[in-house]
Amino acid sequence: MGISKLIGLMASALFLLFLFFKRLQLPFLYIPILYSSLISFLVSIASHPYVNLPLLLGKSSDGTFPLWTTLLFGPFLFFIRIFVFLRRRMIGEPLFTEISEGLFVGGWPSSLEHLPPGNPAVIDCTCELPRSSALWHNAYICIATWDTRAPEPFQIESAVQWAFKKRALKKPVYIHCAYGHGRSVCVMCALLVTLGLAEDWKKAENMIKEKRPSINLNDLHRRNLEEWSKNRITPKRVAETALSSLFLSNTSAKK
Repeated sequence: MGISKLIGLMASALFLLFLFFKRLQLPFLYIPILYSSLISFLVSIASHPYVNLPLLLGKSSDGTFPLWTTLLFGPFLFFIRIFVFLRRRMIGEPLFTEISEGLFVGGWPSSLEHLPPGNPAVIDCTCELPRSSALWHNAYICIATWDTRAPEPFQIESAVQWAFKKRALKKPVYIHCAYGHGRSVCVMCALLVTLGLAEDWKKAENMIKEKRPSINLNDLHRRNLEEWSKNRITPKRVAETALSSLFLSNTSAKK
C-alpha cells in the first residue's frame, strides 16, 4: 500500500474518532484528534503521485527537520517512526545488505549500531525520517523522497555522482530508505551501472534481488531509472569530475 493511501486511511480513522468524541463533548480529546486528522489528510495529498511534494516536511540537506515541521507535523512524524519500527520487527530481515564490496543498501539507521562497518558515506532517500544524531560524523547526502515514490532522475544522478566520488576514495557507501526495498534500491541500481558492476539497471535490480529478495521496485522507480539511463552522465565524465575534485582538494590543503 502506498503512503498516500495509508495516511489517508489513518486520517479518515482519526476523523471518525473526532466525531465520536465530539458527540461526547470532550474537547480536550477531539480537538487534538481533529488536528492530527487534518495534518494526515495534508500529508496524504502531498504524497500522492500526482502531487508528490516531499518538500512539504522541510527536511534539509543535512537530514534535520526545522522546528516548524516538528510542531506542525508532529503527529505524523511520531506515527511514521512507530510504524517503521513495528513493520521492521514484522519483516524480520537484516537491516542492511552488502550488494558488492563496500556497497550497502538497507533501512533507516536510527543509531550508530545500525550502520554497516567502515564508517560509510550515507545516502538518505527519505523525507519523513530524520538523520540520527549518531551519524553526524558520517559523510551524508539527502535526496528527500516519499515512501513508495521514486527519486527524480536528476536526484538519482546527483546521488550517483556523490557516491562515485566516495568510492574513488575507497569509502563504503550506504544507501537507505525506510526499509531498503524501493527508494534506496532505485539509487543503488543506478550506482551499480555507473560503477560498471551491472550492464543496465534491470540487471542491477536482479543483482540486488539475489542478495536482498524482499526488494520491490514499482512502476515509478522503473520509469525514473529508465529516464535516468537515457540521460545519465557517462562513468568517464563522473570519474573525471571525481579526480578533479580530489586534485583541487589536495591543492587547497597544500596551500
